[in-house]
Amino acid sequence: MVETFFDDIFVVDGQDPGGKKFDKVSRIEASSEQYDMFMQLDVNIEAYPIQAGEKFRMVLAPTLHLDGADVTDYFTQGEQKSLADKFDYVMYGIIYKVSNEGSGPDVKGVIYASFGGLLMILKGDPSNLNKLEVNKRLFLLMKKV
Repeated sequence: MVETFFDDIFVVDGQDPGGKKFDKVSRIEASSEQYDMFMQLDVNIEAYPIQAGEKFRMVLAPTLHLDGADVTDYFTQGEQKSLADKFDYVMYGIIYKVSNEGSGPDVKGVIYASFGGLLMILKGDPSNLNKLEVNKRLFLLMKKV
């Protein structure tokens, strides 16, 4: 079984803060139900249309292999069962920055990741982000609920 870095249900609160920049990409702002996280995520809306008010499950995982084995080579979808089979939208990327905002009991952990130029900021309780570190490669998987 695949051990994940993060798994929660999000609600899209808004779309394209500051205006739309690209035709096929929207930046969504979403808040999670279980861990009270905030996320900004660039999504290819031509491939995966999503709008304010919709709910989706978002998982961050180190691999798509169901046995938890590392992805050591090019991953060809369809040749074997994978974690991706359970989701509608999958991106592969890397964490490029980890920081904290605030201090004391109000401190928030912040993770910055890039998925081929589509960016994600995930912010919240640092204990929910402790498996994520700079240069860690990961898969982001999404499915509407």
